[in-house]
Amino acid sequence: MKVLVMGAGVIGVTTAYYLAKQGAQVVVIDRQTGPGLETSYANAGQLSYGMTSPWAAPGIPWKAVKWMFMKRRPLFIWPLISPTMWKWGAQMLRNCNEDSYRINKGRMVRVSSYSRDVMPDLIAETGITYDARHQGTLQLFRTEKQLKESKADQEVLAEYGSPFEVLDRDGCIAAEPALAEVPGKFVGGLRLIADRTGDCRMFTIALTAKCVELGVEFLYGQSISAIAVESGRIVGIDTEIAGRITGDAYVCAMGSYATRVLKPIGIKLPVYPVKGYSVTLPVIDDAFAPQSTIMDETHKVAITRLGDRIRVAGQAEIAGYSNRLGPHATDTVKHVIRDLFPKGGDVSKAEGWTGLRPMTPDGTPVLGPTQYDNLFLNTGHGTLGWTMACGSGRAVADVVLGKAPEISLDGLTAERYARQRRPE
Repeated sequence: MKVLVMGAGVIGVTTAYYLAKQGAQVVVIDRQTGPGLETSYANAGQLSYGMTSPWAAPGIPWKAVKWMFMKRRPLFIWPLISPTMWKWGAQMLRNCNEDSYRINKGRMVRVSSYSRDVMPDLIAETGITYDARHQGTLQLFRTEKQLKESKADQEVLAEYGSPFEVLDRDGCIAAEPALAEVPGKFVGGLRLIADRTGDCRMFTIALTAKCVELGVEFLYGQSISAIAVESGRIVGIDTEIAGRITGDAYVCAMGSYATRVLKPIGIKLPVYPVKGYSVTLPVIDDAFAPQSTIMDETHKVAITRLGDRIRVAGQAEIAGYSNRLGPHATDTVKHVIRDLFPKGGDVSKAEGWTGLRPMTPDGTPVLGPTQYDNLFLNTGHGTLGWTMACGSGRAVADVVLGKAPEISLDGLTAERYARQRRPE
């Protein structure tokens, strides 16, 4: 079977690997000059198995209003004249209740837990390295109110068997010794023991090389103009340079841009780009730098150790498909690293980046089959693409090849959204 995978980010490359490993002839198409050059390029570096939660949660609408008035706010909403944006926002608000939150979180945890379980096998098989660390995530609380409110998260973590520790100030310092420099900045934390860290792009590049060894062909610089349909089946991918590329089956792993190629063939997914920012800076002194990932609960900013570098990522900006990196865009993430690890990294050498997270209104990715029997989806992972990549890639590859995936795709497919129609 020949399978065309659209997208060479971490989602597309892991899907290609699992397809090729099972004997498929695989071609990966991407508009960039190499793998992992968009959302996978400089994300937070977290493998957030314990922090797998939808953004749509009880209380979020009121929190969002308060965030808008913070000096270093974690959320920006530009009032665009975009029916798509406002419809997506309304759908998200409808998921901000206890019942929807538990359903959506359960679906997300199913994927992230599976990813956690299968990723070690992939690493053992390939031997690839990516500045990995296995020291968990420390969710850092600056106020007693935040610590108290984390009780609800603790109950959910316990329900899904995700190990954690509730830490006081001294416990946080024991987990991250450099925090001893700023003890007045926080009151406690929640340590998520199963979480890991690593450089997503480094992983994607290394896995791409293994895919090539398995015979996968990568076609870069190929912008997709259309998905061609005849008699109710996909018959090819039309590109601006190579023309039509054909296969037996097709996987769309294009993140936020999936909607643009799927809508003309009658598949309307509520996947919307939510812009995020990061800076990457060199470590000055290991004794004063983070050892794993710290999530600042107040600013919603993650600080992650990647070898001799520190990645600081966060913010959510709803501004359509804008990739502009303005002069002050990374001020918030720079503030957080200076505030918590003032002697750890050289902020003057920070490299700024911005990327578009493919968010669904319920937080859950869109995996598996469509109304076309030879077109499959692997998109909508939001901020958790790196976390879910191996699990969703393996599950989707199984479905493409006609095998039953090891996890249920119930509630994960496009069927959970409005009825679709095929074009005539």
